[in-house]
Amino acid sequence: MEIRSHYSMRTTTCAPPFHPLSSTHREENDMGLAEKRKIKELQDVTFPERVKEIEEICGAAIPYEVDWNSLADDAEALNFIDNLSCHRLNMALRMICQDELGKEALRDGLKLVKLKNVADKGNMLIRFGGGVLEMHCAYALRTDGMYSDGEIRQVLEAGL
Repeated sequence: MEIRSHYSMRTTTCAPPFHPLSSTHREENDMGLAEKRKIKELQDVTFPERVKEIEEICGAAIPYEVDWNSLADDAEALNFIDNLSCHRLNMALRMICQDELGKEALRDGLKLVKLKNVADKGNMLIRFGGGVLEMHCAYALRTDGMYSDGEIRQVLEAGL
């Protein structure tokens, strides 16, 4: 299921560790030291903790795949991705997993969460299919650029 309102939505991924200094991602000049540090913190601490929380909620460790290039030069987005996507997703998962049927449906149906930063509301997207929840959010817009836990839950439940 894909939800689009008067503005469109997108998705992003957070998978194996991304190395901000790697030449395969962005040129070193495109990203400042603060952004590199924040990405490292998100990769080494925040996202692994969120995966553990998902496992506690539904009984399966569902990984994130993050489009780090979409975040690399956006310090504001880096500061809000956890709260606006990971925290909201976990709230939605708690509602779905209030019984064993919900937990089983999530364990069987949700295999990956992709996250991507976009510049504005017009490029936002949320969809769930093939085991992948994809969210493209305008993180720098803070709560104006996110999907609520209710919207995330609705998309997931429609596809489970």
